[in-house]
Amino acid sequence: MIYFDNSATTFVSEGVRNRIQELTADEFSANPGALHKLGLKAFEIYDGIRKDTASLLGAKPEEIFFTSCATESANTAIKGYMSRNKRAGNAVISTRTEHKATLECLDYLAKAGYEIRYVKVGPDGKPLIESLEEELGKGSVALACFTLVNNETGSVLPFESIRKTIKAVSPETCIYLDCVQALGKMQVNMSSLGADMCSFSGHKIHSIKGNGVLYVRKGVRIDPLILGGGQQDNMRSGTQSPVLAGAFLEALKEVSEGIEEARVKVAEINSYLRRELAARDALILSPEDALPYVLNVSFKGFESETMLHCLEIYDIYVSTVSACSAKQKKVSYVLLEMGTDRKIAANAVRLSFSRNNTMAEAEEFIRRVDEIYEQFLIK
Repeated sequence: MIYFDNSATTFVSEGVRNRIQELTADEFSANPGALHKLGLKAFEIYDGIRKDTASLLGAKPEEIFFTSCATESANTAIKGYMSRNKRAGNAVISTRTEHKATLECLDYLAKAGYEIRYVKVGPDGKPLIESLEEELGKGSVALACFTLVNNETGSVLPFESIRKTIKAVSPETCIYLDCVQALGKMQVNMSSLGADMCSFSGHKIHSIKGNGVLYVRKGVRIDPLILGGGQQDNMRSGTQSPVLAGAFLEALKEVSEGIEEARVKVAEINSYLRRELAARDALILSPEDALPYVLNVSFKGFESETMLHCLEIYDIYVSTVSACSAKQKKVSYVLLEMGTDRKIAANAVRLSFSRNNTMAEAEEFIRRVDEIYEQFLIK
């Protein structure tokens, strides 16, 4: 099997499996909110996991909150900030290339009466600074929402330039950053990044599904999305799970080691595939400076879903658009917003890699593409 669909989800690492087994032992399974010694032990473990997670992310423990996924983190950050800070302004700035978790939140806010201003992006998927300045200049911007690495193209946000522009024109604007596809693939440190709120996902870094993290910079106030017993400093109610939090931490530890070495390895795979696919008249849609973990390519003569299923015959797995939108069978809105021709976008396939992929897999992928063209393409 060749798995090139790591932006949708990653396979669970052996270390995470082992950690989950350890944390499900009876002596660790009490409710962390209980007052007896088993509960205190569970809370001690949970609190330690929170501190270690914060340390790896360059944050303070009180800035880290465990959630069920990045979608919950995004909803909490975006809705929670606008709910809590009504005097900060009535406008939110973003782009139309954001993940659905962000776009649906913005649509929710628009229906509630907030003004959503969308910054234009260039052919590389990056926000145009002049468009950003124009939208900021209209005033009353409470929140700006961006994605550090686009999940469909790998386009890397020039965040420092974006941040400086925002702070120069509208210094009080809060910044939310989707860091899901960046974590473990490039250096992400909260203390130096400069974002006010960030979302992360466990199942994108070889943890299990059902765990994520929300970072909220100390001093930023937001309303909680989930109400209840007031766990996690009243930010996210619900019984704390040392198992899920521990699974996230274990995965984070693993992907935090050798980030540069892994990037170089994946970049070699990406470069090889770019070269070989371009030689076969495929169009590379990811920008040249994209994070190498994502490669979006349009196959001449094959609609995206057709190519996906042809590859599946050979036990090779890729995706068309984001997995969150795939079953709707729509052309990628990200590519269309970048100015990609609809016919080209309709043939687009996303290859996404992990540090575990190999050059041998890339070479096998090219061999199978050649076979698919020989067998199925009508000349």
